[in-house]
Amino acid sequence: MINIIDIQSGELDTHVNQALQWIKSGLIIAAPLENGYAYVADAFDQDAVRAMHVLRGGALGVAAQVMISGQEVIEGITRNVSQDARALMSKFWPGQISFQLSAQRGLSWDLGDGKRLTQISVRVPSAQFLLALLRKSGPLAVASAALSGQPPILDVKDIVAREYDLAGIFDAGILVPAQSSTVVSDNETGVEVVRKGAVSVAMLQEVLPEIIVAGSSNST
Repeated sequence: MINIIDIQSGELDTHVNQALQWIKSGLIIAAPLENGYAYVADAFDQDAVRAMHVLRGGALGVAAQVMISGQEVIEGITRNVSQDARALMSKFWPGQISFQLSAQRGLSWDLGDGKRLTQISVRVPSAQFLLALLRKSGPLAVASAALSGQPPILDVKDIVAREYDLAGIFDAGILVPAQSSTVVSDNETGVEVVRKGAVSVAMLQEVLPEIIVAGSSNST
């Protein structure tokens, strides 16, 4: 039977330290994000990341998202981050906005794409438990606990996994449905919204009035 830890009771540090122990042992956990439960693994443990993709039935060549504890961490894992992207990070992190950024060359990780992608998706979550874990663990690879193509899982009872697939599930109760994260790409052509989500275009325009929206002929 999979370990299920109720993080609504007990000490947060105790739960975080247990999660950290499992993560550093190369194991996978499930934990709550803002809009659903997710699988979490050490971003630098290629075997754990690969097992996470297999667990959710993800397609080959799809990279896991990288979660970090704060904007300062991007210096060690990405390069050529524009001032416009940094301004958005300062305003909306922690929160539901992900940035597609160029990864630092030479990093010893494979997020599931065979290192073929030119950019990685990076976010600082506002979910309390995972953010506390990130402050101790360093970058983590994260993917929805829902099977590939299915809607987010809001109740741990709906997580389909076997005892040997997961070290533990950190249960925050039934989550409230929420929008997906906004996705912004930062590359040589500028900062562009590639998926609308929880952080609206109007909110982004308050920081960057001329931000580009993919598929639109203007900034609106």
